[in-house]
Amino acid sequence: MPTEVMTRVHTRDSAARSGIIVSAAPSIEAWNRFVAAQGASGYHAWEWRGVFERAFGHDTIYLAALRDGQIEGVLPLVLIDSWLFGRGLFSLPFLNYGGVVAEGEAAARALLAEASRLAKDRGCRSLELRHTTQQFAELPGRQHKVAMLLPLADESTQMWNALDRKVRNQIRKAQKSELSAECGGIELLDDFYGVFARNMRDLGTPVYGRRLFAEVLTTFPNRARIHVVRRAGAAIAAGITYRTRSTLEVPWASSLREHNSLCPNHLLYWSIIEHAIGERCTTLDFGRSTPDEGTFKFKEQWGATPRPYHWEYYLPSGRPLPNTSPSNPKFNLAIAGWKKLPLGLATWLGPSIVRCIP
Repeated sequence: MPTEVMTRVHTRDSAARSGIIVSAAPSIEAWNRFVAAQGASGYHAWEWRGVFERAFGHDTIYLAALRDGQIEGVLPLVLIDSWLFGRGLFSLPFLNYGGVVAEGEAAARALLAEASRLAKDRGCRSLELRHTTQQFAELPGRQHKVAMLLPLADESTQMWNALDRKVRNQIRKAQKSELSAECGGIELLDDFYGVFARNMRDLGTPVYGRRLFAEVLTTFPNRARIHVVRRAGAAIAAGITYRTRSTLEVPWASSLREHNSLCPNHLLYWSIIEHAIGERCTTLDFGRSTPDEGTFKFKEQWGATPRPYHWEYYLPSGRPLPNTSPSNPKFNLAIAGWKKLPLGLATWLGPSIVRCIP
């Protein structure tokens, strides 16, 4: 790393005399211009800082690497003081993407150095960076999850003809069962959340609070949409999509298992694909999956292909890599018990627990 690189935190008014300075108070406008120019993930937008703070109450630290006052790299961080897993810094928790975005190695290294110092000074067990490619070869990492990406055709008819015949038949079955699909905004939040909360309880997973989704929809009204599948007017499947440039991502989706025989999930995703094509998107990001598990195979049948995530870690105390995944065997008893909770109780307890599970 060049000797002129400094990792002291400066305020916005500090003048950069030479080299790279890491600032914890960058210009919001400059931050958003930089992440847009760099093609960063949609979650690097500054507005997500407020979502984390308002929906979860977590402290955030947004670092920018500056040279002569110009941003050359950014790193959004969320501090989680978890009674389950201890204290940690995450970029970014609860989401699929985050980490360092930088124009060059000097800026990236300066940001890593400052984030590592913060993790150590604040007694964190780990610093977790959710990258899409390996950025720091010396850091331990995990590639236990993948994104499932589907290239989209220019027209719905072309996309329909490209689908596997079995998938088309399942979409037709949903349509013949008189299921209907619609797309909207925050006015559909109750429909989405009713399905989502129940499905999370049935999976044995604490549910996010309704406020998270309300914050996302109000903060990003032109990028976040709700998709709902109904049977006789009642919501039985629903998802939230989030657009970044020409990619439409499905970070959250659920369906009610008692209706699985009617294939509501297939109609849900087909309606999302039609919406994406109508918005001139070129890629559908089905979201995070574990290779060879059920959701992976569901997404694979649509023609989606895996792209590994590269989650990289700084471990101040030489601890083993953290494992907060529900697949961790030590959670088996808790998952089994959660499935038996009354829905109302699970929905009430869930947000206070899941805010501690990044």
